[in-house]
Amino acid sequence: MTDPAGKGTAVPRGADADVEAGVAFAQKMWADDEASRRLGMEALVIEQDHAVVRMPIREDMVNGHDICHGGFVFTLADSTFALACNSRGKVTVASGADITFTAPSRLGDILVSEATVRSAFGRSGITDVTVKRESDSQIVAEFRGRSRSLRPSGVDG
Repeated sequence: MTDPAGKGTAVPRGADADVEAGVAFAQKMWADDEASRRLGMEALVIEQDHAVVRMPIREDMVNGHDICHGGFVFTLADSTFALACNSRGKVTVASGADITFTAPSRLGDILVSEATVRSAFGRSGITDVTVKRESDSQIVAEFRGRSRSLRPSGVDG
C-alpha cells in the first residue's frame, strides 16, 4: 500500500497495523518462553489466530511403554494454542483444555502442531489444535482449548 500523497512509502492502515501488532505481541511472548524452547519447540508460523509449532521427540520424553509421554504432546499443543490465542495482542491464558490422543509417537518422531482460533467472543475464545507426526501426517492428538483474555491492570470488573 502506498501513501495518499503517492510518494510510494508504506503507510499501515488501522486493521493491518492491528494485525501486525498482535502478531508481534505473540512473537515476543514466544521469544520469552523458556519452557517451550527447552523442550526443543520451534515456531514455524505465527499469524493472527493461527500458529504452527514443531517438536522432536527426545529420549527424555519417552515413557515406560516406549512412547512419548502424553504430557509432552499436551505441552506442545498448549504452546501452539498460546501463540494463536495471543496473536491479537492481548494477554490471553487458558481457562481449560481437553485432549484426545489418537496415535502414539515415538523416539525420533517430529511432531507438528497446528492451532486455529475457531471462535473469539468478548474476552473468551475456543481454539482447536491438531498434532501430527511429520513423517506420515498421522494425527497423534486433537486438543481443544478455551481461552480468556485478561483485563489490563487497574481495570475493574
